[in-house]
Amino acid sequence: MSDLENPFQETLLQRHRADPCTVVIFGATGDLTNRKLIPAFYNVAACGDLPPQFKVIGFARRDKTDEVFRKELEEGNRKNSRQPHTDELWASFSQGIHYHRSEFEDPAGYVKLKLLLDQFDKERGTPANRLFYLASAPEAFKPILEMLRATGLNHGVGGRWARVVCEKPFGKDLATARGLNQAVAETFEEKDTYRIDHYLGKETAQNIMVLRFANALFEPNWNSKYIDNVQITCAENLGMEGGRGGYYDTAGALRDMVQNHLFQLLSLVAMEPPTDLSADSVRDEKVKVIRALRPLVGPEAVGANVIRAQYTAGSVDGVSRVGYRQEDRVNPESQTEAYVALRLYIDTWRWQGVPFYIRVGKQLPKKATEISVHFKKPPQVPFATGRLPGSSENTLVIRIQPDEGIALRILAKQPGQALSMQQVKMDFRYSSSFGKASPEAYERLLLDAMAGDATLFARRDEVENAWKFIDEIEHAWHQSAAPPPMCEYPAGSWGPKEADDLLRQDGHEWRLL
Repeated sequence: MSDLENPFQETLLQRHRADPCTVVIFGATGDLTNRKLIPAFYNVAACGDLPPQFKVIGFARRDKTDEVFRKELEEGNRKNSRQPHTDELWASFSQGIHYHRSEFEDPAGYVKLKLLLDQFDKERGTPANRLFYLASAPEAFKPILEMLRATGLNHGVGGRWARVVCEKPFGKDLATARGLNQAVAETFEEKDTYRIDHYLGKETAQNIMVLRFANALFEPNWNSKYIDNVQITCAENLGMEGGRGGYYDTAGALRDMVQNHLFQLLSLVAMEPPTDLSADSVRDEKVKVIRALRPLVGPEAVGANVIRAQYTAGSVDGVSRVGYRQEDRVNPESQTEAYVALRLYIDTWRWQGVPFYIRVGKQLPKKATEISVHFKKPPQVPFATGRLPGSSENTLVIRIQPDEGIALRILAKQPGQALSMQQVKMDFRYSSSFGKASPEAYERLLLDAMAGDATLFARRDEVENAWKFIDEIEHAWHQSAAPPPMCEYPAGSWGPKEADDLLRQDGHEWRLL
C-alpha cells in the first residue's frame, strides 16, 4: 500500500475547510474573547483559512455598540495576536464582528438573536452554519442552553449545522459534570458538542500520536518492558495575580489542571493505537486509559500516592512573593492545594507496574509543561570501569510549552583517552525545524469545531470517568475523618519535600527542568 493509499496518511493530510459560519460568543466581554478567541480568528483569517462570509456576534450583558465592541477587541488583538496586527486586515475582518446585548436568562434576547442571525443569512443569500461558544461563567451554561432550545436555535437552518463549544471548567465534580452533560444532551447531540481543552490544540500535544505510532524507533519500546517511569510536569511561576484567587480557592490544582489538561496528556501518552484517526476511534482509546487508572480510594491510599501543598512566602525570579493564604481573595484558613503531585498506575498489559508521576503547582521557579519518558537502563557490565554520569538513563522529553519540541537524551563518550561518558541531547524544535511559530491552540481548535472534527475535544464519557477518579481524592481530602496532611513549600522552590520523597520511595527523582 502506498502512502497516499494509507487512510492514516490521508487523514493527516486533510485540510480543514468550513462553509460560511456565524459564531455567537456568550460572555463576549470577558477576558477569553479579548485575549484568545478574537486573536485566534484574526490569525486564521491572516492564514487564509477563515470560512467565507464569516461573522462573530458577541452576546453579553453590558450595553455597547458594534463600534465600541470592535474598538475594544482591536486593542486586545494588537497586544495578543500571534501575527502582527495590520490595520488593513483588521478593517476587513472586523466588519464581520457584531454585538448583541442581552441577559443570559432573557427569552426576548434570544428571539432578537434569532432575528439577527436570520438577517445575516438573508444578506448572504444562503443559510450559514452556527457555532455557539459558551465563554461565560459555568453557572450560566444551563440557562443559555435552555434558551437556545426554547427558541430553536439549537437546530441548523436549511441543511446547515448548529454546534456548541463548552469552555472549561466542565463541572466541579462528577455530579455537576453529569448535570451539565445532561443539559447539553437535551439541547445538542453529542456529535455537535465540543468540550474544549486548549492543551490538546498545542502542536506538541498533537504530535504525541505521530511520534509514537509513525516511528518504528519508539512504538515497539513503548511499554513496561523498556519504560521505567513517565513524568508529567506543569509548572507555573505565578500565583493568584489578576484576582484569580477567588476562583482558584474554590477549585485547586487537582480540579483546575489535573482532571482536564494533564489527564488529556496522560491519555495521549498511554493510549493504544486507534484503528483510524476518526474522532471516535481516538477518543475510544483515550477514555480506556482513564478507566484503567488504578483507583485511589480512602485517606490511606490517597495519602500514600498523592501530595498536596500550599506555597509559603518566598522569592521567584528575585521578586518577593507572599504565601498562598495571604493572597488576595484567598481564605486565610484555606485547605485548597496550590500544588499537587500524584503517583498513578494504569492497569493494562502495556503499562503494568510503570508509575506515572504528575505534578502541577503555582509559584515554582519557571513556567513550563513537559512530558518525560524515562527508559530502563541496560546492564552496565561492559562499562563497569568507565565513569558514568549521575544521570545515565535514556530520556525522551516532550516540551508542550514554552519552546515546543522533542529531545532525546542519550549517553556518548567524551573525547579523550579515558572511557568517560556524558549525557547528550538530540533536540527538535518546532520554531527552528519548520521556520515558523506554531499556531496558537485556539486557532486549531476553532477551525476543527467549524470543520466538524471532534478529535481534539473531550467526549462525555471521558469527562465523567476523569471526575470519577478525581472525586475519590477530593473526598479523602475534605470529607474523611483523618485527611492526608497539607504540606508546604517556599515560593520559588520546586515543591514540597514530600513530593520528592514520593519518587524516592521508588528509586526515582523528578527530572530537572
